[in-house]
Amino acid sequence: MNYTKISNDDLLNWLKTNLSEKRFQHSIGTAETARDLGIKFGLDSEKLYIAGLLHDCAKCFPNEKLKEIIDNYLDIEEAEIISYKTWHAPVSAYIAQKEFGVEDEEILSSIRWHTIGKMNMTDFEKIVFLADKIEPKTREQSYIDLIAPYIKEKDGLNKALLASYKETIMSLVKRDLKICFATIEIYNKLEERLNVN
Repeated sequence: MNYTKISNDDLLNWLKTNLSEKRFQHSIGTAETARDLGIKFGLDSEKLYIAGLLHDCAKCFPNEKLKEIIDNYLDIEEAEIISYKTWHAPVSAYIAQKEFGVEDEEILSSIRWHTIGKMNMTDFEKIVFLADKIEPKTREQSYIDLIAPYIKEKDGLNKALLASYKETIMSLVKRDLKICFATIEIYNKLEERLNVN
């Protein structure tokens, strides 16, 4: 099934032109990791591959352009705008829809929420979120080793998510960066669900 209005080759060419080489490699790695996790969890692996390819399509846009698109075309809560580092996620979903003709809501939602996540994510959304964090092409192996093993356990996607949120929160605190309220809320919910003390 075609999830975009252009061929995969044309999509890859657009990404190669509009992303840095490292971000392009990261997008390939995320797509491949998402596809592999899709196979493991019985989800549409081709759809996950496309979501992985597109998840950062606006990542290399200047902040001014990201903010302009957010202000003019997107409805985003003020709390989510506190960190410019997450602006590319909703804009990437917007570009996926407008530029590439993606209509599949699962793909668009997984792109939209791949940075901060949201409450009650679907397994599809969790996979794209995690693939972004643990793809082996550009991510540190030490970080992958902290997160990926949980995926093999019972309720592995949620355990891996919790581990990822822990690392993210600690990293943000160490760098004196603001933490989106949703991040804390999701972390607390996962702690509660998994009965971690």
